[in-house]
Amino acid sequence: MKQTKKKFGFWSIVLLGINAIIGSGIFLLPNKAMSIIGPASMWVILFDMLLVVSIALCFAEVGGMFKKNGGPYVYAKEAFGDFIGFEVGFMKWAISIIAWAAMSVAFTTALGNIFPQTQDPTIKNAIILTILIGLGALNILGVNISKMMNNIITLGKLIPLIMFVVVGIFFIKGSNFTPMFPSGTYEAGTFGSSALLIFYAFTGFESIAVAAEDMENPQKNIPKAIITVLAIVSVFYLLIQAVSIGVLGTDLANTATPVADAAKIFLGPVGGAIVTAGTLISIGGINIAASFITPRSGVALAEDGLIPKVIAKNGRFGTPTLAIVITVGLAIPLALSGSFAKLAAISVVSRFAQYVPTCLAVIVLRKKRPDLQSTFRVPFGSVIPVIAVAVSGWLLTQTTMEKIMWGLGGLILGVPIYLIMKKSNEKETIKD
Repeated sequence: MKQTKKKFGFWSIVLLGINAIIGSGIFLLPNKAMSIIGPASMWVILFDMLLVVSIALCFAEVGGMFKKNGGPYVYAKEAFGDFIGFEVGFMKWAISIIAWAAMSVAFTTALGNIFPQTQDPTIKNAIILTILIGLGALNILGVNISKMMNNIITLGKLIPLIMFVVVGIFFIKGSNFTPMFPSGTYEAGTFGSSALLIFYAFTGFESIAVAAEDMENPQKNIPKAIITVLAIVSVFYLLIQAVSIGVLGTDLANTATPVADAAKIFLGPVGGAIVTAGTLISIGGINIAASFITPRSGVALAEDGLIPKVIAKNGRFGTPTLAIVITVGLAIPLALSGSFAKLAAISVVSRFAQYVPTCLAVIVLRKKRPDLQSTFRVPFGSVIPVIAVAVSGWLLTQTTMEKIMWGLGGLILGVPIYLIMKKSNEKETIKD
């Protein structure tokens, strides 16, 4: 008798989503938002929350139409055809590589709170290389430590953050919230640039929909889970930013590890050490998970014939050696090229290559595929998807051309690869 695979229930999906979203961003970005726009960063978080919820509602509707894995790749392919589907799928791997590069840099940034000497460029680069190459080698050898570490990682990052909010809320000083802007008056462009940066802390919710086949009643549970997760995370982020500002005031803008430094003020050295340990466990765990998951995005593309199938082949140790080597090889120059904040902004830019097509897919699939009935429907007709796309487009105008090229360059690179693979697949079909 074949054993039935145990699937994720609703609350398991919610916990998975919270774990996917809360990572390095909220530990390390409150200071950047404070330096750009001051205490008004609270309004930035609210703005990002509304945008993310709008995008998530779109994910919820299209996610409720499908039972199979794939998430944005599946939605784009069904709505716009093979080429757009390929571009979104191709960018999924690129996005994962950029995100892993950002997280490897985030670990060295957090480590600097304990050992300042690690911020020396030579030492910092050596640590980044050790993380990327070391974890890549472990994956090639077939050492799977991601499952073993998952529960420890989740507790390691959530307990310090909950403690930070519950205790820190009593140490907030109202005077630290004035003036609202660093210079006393609003400066044009600061809202958009800080919104783009903080948006990074919300990314990851889309992963909830990707593993639909492993979930109980996905058409019903995915939409509910996405909305529930974002409601919980948004409140959490607002409280963390409020405590950080209320405790550190203007000093928040000058610290590399804001949550840990704020915790030292009201919890003492021990409390600061606990939060720092939680930060390192969280970011270290995300690096471990990324080292395992990211190459598999390339494997999935290869198995579908979207890129050369040799990339999906297992090596001597039964692992996708070539996919791992390519992933590490591309992550290294990205990680060595910039700071965590810069890579976080690039990661956000690249993610819109998934978000915008998914929002547009809501409108297209309603008309093109009326047979695909979703258990959830975005309210107010097409208003929310259109607003989500328009605001996303505006947000992209708030960054530099360099970050746009880094973040969306994969779309350009994907065009010749798509054409080559299409011709190759057509030849194989003729031979068969």
